[in-house]
Amino acid sequence: MKRRFILFLTGLMALTISAQSDRRVQNKPYIDLRPMHFGILVGTHLQDLELENVGPYIMTDADGNVTEQYILCDADKWNPGFSVGVLADFRLSNHFALRFTPTMHFGAKHLTFSNMKQLDAQGRPLQQTQDLKSTYVSLPLDIKFSAPRWNNYRPYIMAGINPTINLTSNDQEMVSLKRYNTMLEVGLGCDFYLPFFKLIPELKFCFGLGSVLDKNHVNELRDANLRAYAGSVSSAQSKMVVLTFYFE
Repeated sequence: MKRRFILFLTGLMALTISAQSDRRVQNKPYIDLRPMHFGILVGTHLQDLELENVGPYIMTDADGNVTEQYILCDADKWNPGFSVGVLADFRLSNHFALRFTPTMHFGAKHLTFSNMKQLDAQGRPLQQTQDLKSTYVSLPLDIKFSAPRWNNYRPYIMAGINPTINLTSNDQEMVSLKRYNTMLEVGLGCDFYLPFFKLIPELKFCFGLGSVLDKNHVNELRDANLRAYAGSVSSAQSKMVVLTFYFE
């Protein structure tokens, strides 16, 4: 019995020494106790549109001619863009924080229109493309839940709401989007405590609420040939995947 007790103590001491050996000197140990944090952010993102097509429909032109149109539209590419902004973090408790990160997203979406009523020599639908450029000002307000800090890193998850303003106008393009939109966002990241600042990489997913398609745009087009393409889409839901690096 005595021998077992000694072996137990020896094993416990070995585990304690091993755990202590994994401990490291903490950089900026009191930074998370501040009531407010400020910083900057840079990153990249991918923009996407989930489009709903009208299908075959009847169109009447300005001369009263009636034609049947059947055009399919698809956002067939994820174009990378650039993001930059600022960070304000308000401490709520040891694990929760309220975060406000005004950001500008510069990017584009690539649309392909396939005219099913007009075929080329090989019998394939004729195609038109549009680079739908966009510059968004986003004003996300998020709740951040952080795990306990271990050495110099601290993982977290976040969720929030993200109102956006589209500063780019597409007046005479085939598809135009509304100026205002609201998105839900969820993500995860990790705080890395460096000697002179805190680096925070984060990956988040944004999903638009409702359609961002400007349905009145088809009546504002001066080129009648583009109206068939503009009228081929009934709704569009925006999505984004954002990789951000915060410096605090």
